Amino acid sequence: MKLFLSLLMSFLATASYAQPKKITQATISTTTNVIAPDEEDASNVQNQGGGGFNFRNFGDGETKSTTFYKDAMVKTVIKTDMGRTTTLRNNETKMTTTLLEMMGNKTGFYASDDDQVEMKKKMDSMMKARAASDTNQRMRTMSASAPANIDIVYPGDIKKIAGYDCKKALIITTRILGIKDTTIAWFTPDIKFDNLHYTGGLSGFGAAVSSVNGLDKLDGFVMRYEMKMRRNRQMIVEVTKVETGKEIAAKEFDVPKDFDLKPIKEMQNMMGGRGNGGGQGMQIIRN
Repeated sequence: MKLFLSLLMSFLATASYAQPKKITQATISTTTNVIAPDEEDASNVQNQGGGGFNFRNFGDGETKSTTFYKDAMVKTVIKTDMGRTTTLRNNETKMTTTLLEMMGNKTGFYASDDDQVEMKKKMDSMMKARAASDTNQRMRTMSASAPANIDIVYPGDIKKIAGYDCKKALIITTRILGIKDTTIAWFTPDIKFDNLHYTGGLSGFGAAVSSVNGLDKLDGFVMRYEMKMRRNRQMIVEVTKVETGKEIAAKEFDVPKDFDLKPIKEMQNMMGGRGNGGGQGMQIIRN
């Protein structure tokens, strides 16, 4: 009996030790690299933004972001040569606020998950309307809107990223006509966050628009992923540092009062109803 109790206690201690580390706050540094195809001729890409700035290629190259996580709040800050973008996500109220600091201007917009779903429906409707007279567009629309089948393969590879042992996963998405896309992901089962499965891309915008198929199905936090984008681009996102011992003040998630904030519907009307934030991240959806 004593031997049984001893073995039981040993098992419980081992099981307890093996549980993922419960994290209620963290600061996560992430690098995103969007790689354009070598054969792309920049002279064939139209300037859409005026003044010589090419919005079509906005987001190409390397960008760094910092994500602050505390309970239901997530804040992501991206700094580029153009300025600074801050996204505040409240997972309790399902509200996302995006702050833009560019050329001395401080503007922003806010949206609930319902608002984002409605915008997506409008964009899908616009795509279908274009598809009615464009065969190629029709095929892309059908592929994007059709339910995708997701399979996850675990090759068994292990590597260390930012100090954490990570497992490799191949997320294979099969769309209409058998079109397949594969996302390569590395995740660590040692840490987990509520409402945060990965960083980079559109991760700050909430589940309504930011879901990268399959990443949220992995049993742990995603430390790196590689995926194809539109126009033959490749996006590689990798976490470079995770700090869990640093206290994050609640005021870190306050919305500054010196920003001109508008509802996202009003911003959409100002952009001519395109419903596109202009950033490369919006082009994560595959063809």
